[in-house]
Amino acid sequence: MEKTVILGSLARAVVDMDVVRAGEMAREAIQCGIDPYEAIMDGLGKGMNRVNELFEEEEYFVPEILLCADAMYAGIEVLRPFLPKETEWNKRKAVIGVVKGDTHDIGKNLVKIMMDNAGFEIHDLGRNVPYSKFIDTAGELKAELVCLSTLMTTTMDGMQVVIEGLRKSGISSRVMVGGGPISPGFARDIGADGYAKNAVEAVRVAKSLLLDTGFSALIPKKPELVSVKRGREGAR
Repeated sequence: MEKTVILGSLARAVVDMDVVRAGEMAREAIQCGIDPYEAIMDGLGKGMNRVNELFEEEEYFVPEILLCADAMYAGIEVLRPFLPKETEWNKRKAVIGVVKGDTHDIGKNLVKIMMDNAGFEIHDLGRNVPYSKFIDTAGELKAELVCLSTLMTTTMDGMQVVIEGLRKSGISSRVMVGGGPISPGFARDIGADGYAKNAVEAVRVAKSLLLDTGFSALIPKKPELVSVKRGREGAR
């Protein structure tokens, strides 16, 4: 079976809420030598993006979203054992969660899975997380990274509240933000250290932020965003 067909079938299984088909096509992807990251992002993830569009168009509602997510996770569970497991980041603590007021956690869960497989020690706070919870947890764990997510424009400003709270508390955790309405410009404006548009990019940006690449431990006056392309950094 051709790669494009398999990726398309993975996406279709998510849109169709077909848990069995998602698992079958995930196994087919592995048997055909498709990169599991690619199967997740360009197959299952692409399907979930279409689901979000259907939700915005009011063709799908919350029950359908949950069933689609079940199909996506079924595929991920098949693919997950084949994701490359790294060990060099296993002492790097990261806190992740969806900011207060937002209960959409599918994107956050994908980032968590990818970062966990990349070797990070992930502390998942869940969804609709109070601002103070991010700050308190990052301080208690001495986390090097805080990952903030939201899918709603009405909760975007909460990210800046968390960032300012971290600084006022003297916590030097780097902050990475992402989610549907988030842009590199918005991330820069609120003082974030990094922005990622998807789960695979989140791993790359997280590593770049924590590597010794000239960034200070504290937020610079004019925050720069890490480029996902090796050898490049700066605002995009």
